[in-house]
Amino acid sequence: MKKINTMLLILALLTLPIPSVAGQFTVTKVYDGDTIKAQGHDIILYVLLAGIDAPEIAFRKQQQGQPYARKAKRYLEKLILNKMVDIKGYGLGPYPYNHLIGEISVNGKTINMAMIKKGLAEVCHERPPDGLNIAPYREAEREAMAAKRGMWSLGDTYISPRQWRSMHKAKHDLR
Repeated sequence: MKKINTMLLILALLTLPIPSVAGQFTVTKVYDGDTIKAQGHDIILYVLLAGIDAPEIAFRKQQQGQPYARKAKRYLEKLILNKMVDIKGYGLGPYPYNHLIGEISVNGKTINMAMIKKGLAEVCHERPPDGLNIAPYREAEREAMAAKRGMWSLGDTYISPRQWRSMHKAKHDLR
């Protein structure tokens, strides 16, 4: 029943003008530096933070994730875990996950932007969702890179999360 309610809410959100406000939810789990679970209004939402891409945690326990992946997760937990947040929805992400693409804020502070400023996420290389102004994210990324904050301190050894996923997916396909 909750899955039906969740799908109905998401479908209703998609019919609203973009960006649509999903409302206030309590963050109950942080999966990594850009994916969360939030509850409220008798539903559960899985949210991918819009416009950002954080370092990847390992797919399997015996593997090692990217540098700064755990730090990104811990920082996001510090900012929002067990807190009431506002979620501005921008539609659904790609199959198979179909997470809500959202901008998260707490007390007027945009969490997506905070992750970029701290050097714990980069601007996503995919086309941004309609209605999301990505320009301030790009400026914050340039500043974090120049200051060598977080993952940008790795210099030439830095690998984007997108490249890392691609490299590790290829390894999984060879098994």
